Amino acid sequence: MAIHLRSAEELEKMHRAGLIVYETLTALRDMVRPGLTTMDLEKFAEEKIAGKPGKAAFKGYRGYPCSLCTSVNGEIVHGIPSPKRKLREGDIVSIDFGMEVDGYYADSAVTVPVGKIRPEVRKLLDVTRESLDRAIDKMRAGNRLGDVGHAVQSWVEQHGYSVVREFVGHGIGTKMHDEPNLPNYGEEGRGARLQEGMVIAVEPMVNAGGPEVRMRDEWVAETADGSPSAHFEHTVAVTANGPWILTRPKEMTGPSW
Repeated sequence: MAIHLRSAEELEKMHRAGLIVYETLTALRDMVRPGLTTMDLEKFAEEKIAGKPGKAAFKGYRGYPCSLCTSVNGEIVHGIPSPKRKLREGDIVSIDFGMEVDGYYADSAVTVPVGKIRPEVRKLLDVTRESLDRAIDKMRAGNRLGDVGHAVQSWVEQHGYSVVREFVGHGIGTKMHDEPNLPNYGEEGRGARLQEGMVIAVEPMVNAGGPEVRMRDEWVAETADGSPSAHFEHTVAVTANGPWILTRPKEMTGPSW
């Protein structure tokens, strides 16, 4: 397993891509409301990045047709934007987006409520985001991949939810998906040791019900039991000063999303 360690210069390039991702996702999150279609979100994202350096990372990746992934309710990941998929009050939509700038990638995701959502669904979103925060805190030199996965799993299962096992976080740099893989479960003290310069897309995918997944088609993964699923993600570098979230402004502190 070849794990690339990125230089300070490379991390700055990834941060450039990451800031475009952050600005786009923040704008999308603010515009989500009942009545919009997922294709409306896609068109907005395309307009948002027009004229920016680089290009959307997902479009054309292994034949994927869009710039965003928009996964609604029980869809876990890789929902394809559609003019037929209208967002309704009480839905949740996970928006996943990446950019490639000057050959370097950044990738992030946020799950957004559509209007007013049920308290139990709000809790699912909160716990999933908190599990990302806990995972990011473990992204420190000397820790192991298992420490990061365990941080997600333990928090999620403590609240009665389950982590998706078929899809995992991943290394990222000059490729969209690189070594190492980062499962959202694991044992503390196990797995590859984290080193300065490692960059990983940390992305808990959490189901309100069971962990089982079914594929609706070649792209869309959904919960087998129809329960809602949440997905939060940041691209995170291991540095001498601790974790650096590359997909948000440097000056930001506090919760990941």
